[in-house]
Amino acid sequence: MNRMIYSHEVCRWDVWEITIPGPTDGNPFTDFPVSGTFTGKNETVKADGFYDGEGIYRVRFMPSFEGSYHFRIQAPFLTEGAEGDFTVLPAREENHGPVRVANTFHFAYEDGSPYYSIGTTCYVWALQSDERIRETLESLKEARFNKIRFCIFPKHYAYNLGEPRSYPYEGTPMDGSVLTDENFMVFMGKTEGNHWDFTRFNPAHFRHLETCIRELERLGIEADLIVMHPYDRWGFSCMSAEQDDLYWNYVVARFSAFHNVWWSLANEHDLMFQKTQKDWERYAEILCSKDPYRHLRSIHNCFSFYDYNRPWVTHCSIQRQDLYKGAEYADLWRQKYQKPVVLDEIAYEGNLQYGWGNLSAEEMVRRFWETACRGGYPGHGETYRNPEGVLWWSHGGKLRGESWKRFGFLLDMMKETPGHGLAPYPMSWDCVCAVPESEPFIPVKSYYLVYFSFMQPSLREFHFDDSTDFEVEVIDTWNMTVEKRGTYRGRFQVELPGRAYMAVRLRKRPR
Repeated sequence: MNRMIYSHEVCRWDVWEITIPGPTDGNPFTDFPVSGTFTGKNETVKADGFYDGEGIYRVRFMPSFEGSYHFRIQAPFLTEGAEGDFTVLPAREENHGPVRVANTFHFAYEDGSPYYSIGTTCYVWALQSDERIRETLESLKEARFNKIRFCIFPKHYAYNLGEPRSYPYEGTPMDGSVLTDENFMVFMGKTEGNHWDFTRFNPAHFRHLETCIRELERLGIEADLIVMHPYDRWGFSCMSAEQDDLYWNYVVARFSAFHNVWWSLANEHDLMFQKTQKDWERYAEILCSKDPYRHLRSIHNCFSFYDYNRPWVTHCSIQRQDLYKGAEYADLWRQKYQKPVVLDEIAYEGNLQYGWGNLSAEEMVRRFWETACRGGYPGHGETYRNPEGVLWWSHGGKLRGESWKRFGFLLDMMKETPGHGLAPYPMSWDCVCAVPESEPFIPVKSYYLVYFSFMQPSLREFHFDDSTDFEVEVIDTWNMTVEKRGTYRGRFQVELPGRAYMAVRLRKRPR
């Protein structure tokens, strides 16, 4: 029997892996399918394996329960039964399991701990140098982001025309020596000059991405993997249906056992003109059938929304469609789709010529608070020009703006919400008010977060009833201060500093 290598113990929600030597003749990526069946007291899971190069096949499994498990490996080159046992120990303290949809509009880890998404976009940070990757991880930690969107394929777009550190397939790319930020559109979608074998993956490319996913997991950050995108000069966006399906199956087999993975079928799916809705639904079917852990799934737009009512979509991943508005529609999208609304792109803080990349830091922070108070989850990006030509939105590295410094403050506010998650509440036409999602029918809520956005009132009157005591705090969302103003009852007035980006928090005082 082939010598299998595996651990006899693993913690709940960690990756258990078995390594199996196998044949290298023919095409191991297509000729020798390998899979595993894992049986415990509370679950039976079947997971596909994959070829990892140099005669090594792997099958991975993420156990959802503690206790004893039995496994059996299936592969055409295994002439004898390949099976065994291992034990699942309690989860590590920092591992709360995969993120799930909770309470219709929100998220929680599988152990029930609330998860409040404060994400960023950094398309190809994982395909940069080791030094820049280390810088990115330090920046993510300092900024307290807990989700990052990034691509599996390399990216060809303005301010990002260099070659990646590796490619996903065996072969060679086209000559990119004539590329500039002025003519990059000429090469979008070009396939001439590339020489790839789309039936043979480059395992080193995927192993490196796994290293990055593990580093994110160590920091408590969700890896929102963008599986397809249109910014391409290598031909990866123009593969045939058979080539696409092979890629999807390989990606799911490699990455699905990591508890901190989310799936984004595409970034700006509606710019991939060679793909049809039938294609996207086929990819979703592969994902739903081959990912046994049911990781979160969505698809991102440029102009036209995908139908987020589709049953395979777990949450809305939205790019704003209006130059000015986006956060302001979060509550409407909640009503329409009855799913969590994640504004993964509400434009970027920066100074580019493009309207999507020149928000002020103040406006980015405003959009974050507006989104959160309307019951959604905001996403950050940063696009400042600099002599090095390194923009966070694509390359990662060091953050140069000001908005990122203020997101941890908002995250702490979100974590202090009673129950689980904020819901929009129509307190008045001239402010944005959030209350606990868990209190829809309570006449006087236990908690109100009133945000005044770009308006600058010098006072605000409140009246809920004549018997409830409220502890009042005035919040400066830009300067990150919380000023306690005492306890009030009945009709009362709160003095404000007459500047923008202020909020008032009212918390019912227990008797």
